[in-house]
Amino acid sequence: MPDKAIRISRAGSGQPAQRPVMLAIAGDSAAGKTTLTRGLVQALGADQATAICVDDYHRFDREERKGLPFTPLHPDCNYMSIMEQHLQLLATGQPILKPVYDHATGQLTRPQLVEPCRYVIVEGLLPLHSKLARACFDVTVFLDPPEEIRREWKVRRDTAKRGYSPEQVQAEIERREAESIAHIVPQRAHADIVVRFAPIATRQDPPDTPLSAELLLRPTIHHPDLSGVLGDDDQHALHLKLVRDEMGRPVDALHVHGYVSRTESEAAQQTIWDGLGVDAPLPTTLGLLDDGRSGPLAITQLLLLCNLLAVG
Repeated sequence: MPDKAIRISRAGSGQPAQRPVMLAIAGDSAAGKTTLTRGLVQALGADQATAICVDDYHRFDREERKGLPFTPLHPDCNYMSIMEQHLQLLATGQPILKPVYDHATGQLTRPQLVEPCRYVIVEGLLPLHSKLARACFDVTVFLDPPEEIRREWKVRRDTAKRGYSPEQVQAEIERREAESIAHIVPQRAHADIVVRFAPIATRQDPPDTPLSAELLLRPTIHHPDLSGVLGDDDQHALHLKLVRDEMGRPVDALHVHGYVSRTESEAAQQTIWDGLGVDAPLPTTLGLLDDGRSGPLAITQLLLLCNLLAVG
């Protein structure tokens, strides 16, 4: 179905509550997609949010890929047409029988029935690769950490959870580099929000300081009003400035500082949460990492919740 037809179909499917709100989170391997997604699902509740990973649409298992001239980052290594078809079905509130790729074993396993809830969060390597896929989403995000940090995260994850040696992970990173540049990075230009977790280059913070976050907020969607946070002269957790993106277009850049105290960060989080008008306490699961908690991650997740609730 052409992308315009998808938009028409969704718009004409009845009241907004009869179709899910669709969020895409794209980025390279180990960019933080699953961590960001997990916090959103926990905040919304399992009865309200469905999360899927489009890396499940790999054509080949790990053993089969050893003899191939491309990696999982290449569209030819994935069932892209089936992924697009399934995104269309989810976008119009219909269930799918999704393939499953087990990252721990590298095997393709039994398909899984997925029925969309009120919110559908789609994460993976290539959810924004095609125009048709992009047409299925209300909000799109690209995670863009500095390459040296992403590589560190990938080595740590793949050695701890996927059975690789550090040398194997480094070799695979090098093998994937050209395909990342060709197929993953271009999705950045199509994202409504680009998120980068990184230290602040001009500061000499201690090694255990949480990474700060920069969010490029493109005017392709309506972003939440942050005047309640940014208007406080004593609030140092966030600040906003106008910058140019990689295409030379003006965008708002929201900086969320990792060096601020926990008290300041939690005050900013509470202000944003109160602005949502939700009759519930601030979720304690926001910002959770495997080894602690990050205020900038929590605020990033809160801002994405604002976008989702504004649509739905």
